[in-house]
Amino acid sequence: MSCTIDVKENRYVVVTDIPCAFLHADMEGDVHMLLEGTIIIKLDPKLYRKYIWWIKNDRPMLYVRLKKALYGTLQAALLFWRLLSDTLKKWGFKLNVYNKCIANRTINGQQCNIIWLVDNFKILNAERKVIEDIIAQLNNKFGKESPLTTACGKVLEYLRMMLDYSTKVIIKYQSTNTSINCSVSYLWR
Repeated sequence: MSCTIDVKENRYVVVTDIPCAFLHADMEGDVHMLLEGTIIIKLDPKLYRKYIWWIKNDRPMLYVRLKKALYGTLQAALLFWRLLSDTLKKWGFKLNVYNKCIANRTINGQQCNIIWLVDNFKILNAERKVIEDIIAQLNNKFGKESPLTTACGKVLEYLRMMLDYSTKVIIKYQSTNTSINCSVSYLWR
């Protein structure tokens, strides 16, 4: 649906990804994880050896308390969503009433939308400069250790789909998943 609006309103579209997104959010409460194997000892043997305990077959085990949200934990996605949505609100965006992973803001008299699924973003506005400024803000906030992966142009990959904006009246998307082979086109008349 948003791709159709992009074409109809002749919007500039950028997709971006925040690497290791969940690690930006602080874990709430005490969440422990069991690490198994010799890799942890190799990181810093003097530090970790006294905390390691061994099980049969000489496999080292180490319990750790998580400070940052980690993929696979129950609260990680929620913690990152809260951090991101709070950040966008501070920047003047309002969350969509019907979909809390869409943020909207009027900038220079034009609607600016940020649509996301976990750490994958589609950002659109009529002005390229507006989107570049938002990407810079996101990079400043979330890209310090590893910069955002950003793509712009007429053909973009987003959420395992190829979005083709190469013509002004037709938008095509095709799944990059090899088990699904579909292509849909929207034509504005």
